Amino acid sequence: MPFPKQPEPSPPDPSPAGGAGRAEPSRRPGALRRLGEWCAHHFVVVIMLWLAALGGGQALVHAYGGEYSDNFSLPGTQAQEGVDVLKQHDPAAGGYGAQIVLHDSAKPLADVKDQVATVVGNLQKLPHVLSAQNPLATGTSSQGSGAPNVGPLSTDGKTAYITVRFDTQPSVLGPSYLPGVDQAVQPLRAAGVEVEYGGTLGELARPHANDRSSELIGFGVAIVVLLVGFGSILAACVPLVTALAGVVVGLAGLGLLAALLTFATVSPTLATMIGIGVGIDYALFLITRHRQHLMDGQDPVTGAGLAVATSGRAVLVSGCTVIVALAGLSVSGVSFISKLGLAAAVTVVSAVLGALTLVPAVLGLLGRHIDKYRVRRPVAEAETTAKAPPATSGTADGGAEVQGGTWHRYARRVERRPWWFLGGGVVIIGILAIPLFSIQLGHIGDGADPTSFTDRRAYDLMSSAFGPGSNGPLTLVVDQTQVPQADRSALATQAQKTLTGVPGTVLVTPLTPTSDGDVLIATAYSDASPQDASTTDLTNRLADDVLPQAVSGTAAKTYVTGTTAAQVDFLDVVSSRLPLIIAVVVALAFLLILLVFRGVLIAVKAAVLNVLSIAASYGVVVAVFQWGWGGPALGVSGKVPIESYVPMMMFAIVFGLSMDYEIFLLSRVHEAWLKTGRAKDSVAHALGITARVITCAALIMVSVFAAFIVSDNIVVKMLGLGLAVSVLIDATVVRLLLVPAVMTLLGTAAWWTPRWLDRILPRLDTEGTGETAR
Repeated sequence: MPFPKQPEPSPPDPSPAGGAGRAEPSRRPGALRRLGEWCAHHFVVVIMLWLAALGGGQALVHAYGGEYSDNFSLPGTQAQEGVDVLKQHDPAAGGYGAQIVLHDSAKPLADVKDQVATVVGNLQKLPHVLSAQNPLATGTSSQGSGAPNVGPLSTDGKTAYITVRFDTQPSVLGPSYLPGVDQAVQPLRAAGVEVEYGGTLGELARPHANDRSSELIGFGVAIVVLLVGFGSILAACVPLVTALAGVVVGLAGLGLLAALLTFATVSPTLATMIGIGVGIDYALFLITRHRQHLMDGQDPVTGAGLAVATSGRAVLVSGCTVIVALAGLSVSGVSFISKLGLAAAVTVVSAVLGALTLVPAVLGLLGRHIDKYRVRRPVAEAETTAKAPPATSGTADGGAEVQGGTWHRYARRVERRPWWFLGGGVVIIGILAIPLFSIQLGHIGDGADPTSFTDRRAYDLMSSAFGPGSNGPLTLVVDQTQVPQADRSALATQAQKTLTGVPGTVLVTPLTPTSDGDVLIATAYSDASPQDASTTDLTNRLADDVLPQAVSGTAAKTYVTGTTAAQVDFLDVVSSRLPLIIAVVVALAFLLILLVFRGVLIAVKAAVLNVLSIAASYGVVVAVFQWGWGGPALGVSGKVPIESYVPMMMFAIVFGLSMDYEIFLLSRVHEAWLKTGRAKDSVAHALGITARVITCAALIMVSVFAAFIVSDNIVVKMLGLGLAVSVLIDATVVRLLLVPAVMTLLGTAAWWTPRWLDRILPRLDTEGTGETAR
C-alpha cells in the first residue's frame, strides 16, 4: 500500500516555497491581508464606493437594462426544423400558436356570434398576429360522426377556442402587449363570456413574480438563527446587510447583461436565491473568525485583515468552486441552461467581492462595538477558546487538550466508532435517494399552476370540453418538395392510412396541403395531458417510427413540431447531456480540491460524498412533486414530472454550494494538520471550531431556499425545495457524520499525494498560515 503508515508523520511543509523547516511568519503581509486591513482602516471610502455601486447600478439598469424572456430555440432539432419548413411554405401555419378560450355556462356561444366575429377581426389587426381562427365559422370537429370532438367548438356549443398565430413567441412580447389583447376581446367580456388566455399567451398574462415575501422570510429566519447562534445583534445584522448589498449589485449587473443576452424569466429569482445564500455564508465565515481574533486580543483592523487572509481565502476558493460548477452547465450546449448558470454566477461574484471588501469595511466601522448589543453571551468560533493542539514528538496522542465543548466531544465520539457513523450516514442517504430511481423528467404543464392564473383556467376549460390532449396538439409536417407531382397523391393516401388509429392518440386530423402544395399538415391529439409521460412517448414514436413509415419509399421528409414537440426535444437534449455535465463538474471540482489541499483521497472523498448528498436531494424532490407526497400542501395541483432542466441546475448549484462547507471545514483541518501532523486531532479540532458556524450557515441557507417554496412558479418551488434539502443533508448527514468518519478512517492517508504529482502541483497557502499578527 503506497500510503504512509507511520503513527507520527512529519507534517507537510506549509511554506509556499517548500523546504525542510517550518514556515516563518511572513515579514510582509499577503495581498488578502493587506486588502482586509485597508478596507477596515478606510471603511468610509469602501462603504461609499459600495453605496455608489448600489445607486449607480440601479440607475444604469433603469436606463439601459434589458428584459428577461423565455424565447429560445434548439437549432437542429426536428421540432425547430418543422417550424422552419412551415414558415417557408405557409407563414401563417408556421407561426407560434396560442389559444384564447371562450366559455359561457348560461347560453351557447352562437348567441354572441357577432361579438365573436368582431373579436377575431380585432385580434387579426394586432401587431405580430399572422392569423386568428373564428371557432363558430369552423364549427365543431368535422372528422365524421362518432369522431372525438377536439374543437374548436364544443358539442354543447358553450366552449370554444380561437387559435391565434403569432410571428414570434407571445411570451417575448412583454406585458405591454397584453392591453391590446384585452381591448380586442372586450366585446365578448362585455357580453358576459368568460375569456381566458391559454398556452404561451397565457404565460405572458401571468402575474409578475414577486419574491419579496420569500426574501423577507429568509432574512427573518436568518436573524433568529444568528442571534441564537452567536448572541450579538450587530454581528447578526452584518451578514444580512452585506449579502443584500452584494445581491442588489449582482442583479444590477445581470440586468445590464440582459440588454446584450437573452436570459430566462426565472434568472433573477435563481440569482437572488444563490446570491443571498452564499453572501450570508461568506460574511458569516469572516465575521466569526474576526470576532475570535478580537476575543484573542487583536485590534479590529488587524483582526479584519487576518480574517480576510485566512477565512477569506476559503471564501475565495469556495466562490471559485461555485462558479466553476455553474460554468460546467455550458457543456449542455443549450444556451437557455448555460445562461441560467451565468446568471447565478454573477451574484456569486458580487457575493465574493462583498465578503472580501465590504465585510471588513463594516467590521472596521464597528470596531470593538460589534458585540455591544447582545441577547446572550457572545461566542465566536467555539464554546471555549480554540487553539490547535501543539505538535509533539513520540506519540500521536501527546499534547495538552485545550479544546472543549459539545462539538469537540462529538468529534471524539466519531473517532471511537467511525464505522458506525459512516454506516448510519450511508443508510440515511440511501433511503432518501430511493425515489430517484423512478424519476420522470418532463415539462410541467399549465394544469399544475394556481387557479388564479388565466392559463390554468384555460387549461381546465379545454380539458373539460375537448380532452386533456387539446392543450398540447402535435403538428405533423410532411415535406414533399422532393416528391414528383405524379407521386404525391399516392403519398398522401399512404400517409393518411398510416396515421389512422395511432395508439395514444384520440384523433389525427386529415393531411391538408399548404397553399403551394409542397407540404402536408395534420394535427395529432394525445389522449393524455402534454406533461404526461405517455404524450412524450407518443411524440417520440410519431417522429421516429410512425411518420417515417408513412412516407417510406419516397423522398419526403417528416417532422413533428409545435410547443409540446419542442418541449420533448428539449427534454431529450437535456437528458442526454446530463451525465456529461455531471462528469465535467465533478472532475473540475476534484481538480480544484486537489490543487487546494494536495490530497488525492481528500479530493475523491469530497466528490463522492457531494454526489451522494445530491442524489438524496433528488429523491426528496421526486417524492414531493412526482409522487405527490406533500405537493398539494406546497400549492402544486396533482403530481407533476420533474422539470427537465431542474436536475441539471440543482447538480451544478448544490455541488458548488456544498463545497463551501467542505472547503471551510477542510481548510481548518488542513491548518491543524500542517501545524501538528496528527490527523485525528486535526479533525476533532476543526469540527469543534467550525460545526457551530457551519450549522448556523446551513440553517440560514436552508431558510433562504425554503422560503422560495411559496413562489407561484412551480419550477422555483422545485428548485427551492431541492436546494434547501440538499444543503440540509450536506450540512448534517455529510458534514457531521460522513466527513469526520471518513477522515478518521483515512488518517494520514487522506493527505497522500504521489511525489510526481506533488512536484507539478503549484503550492497555495490556502489557510493563510504565513499571515500572523505583526
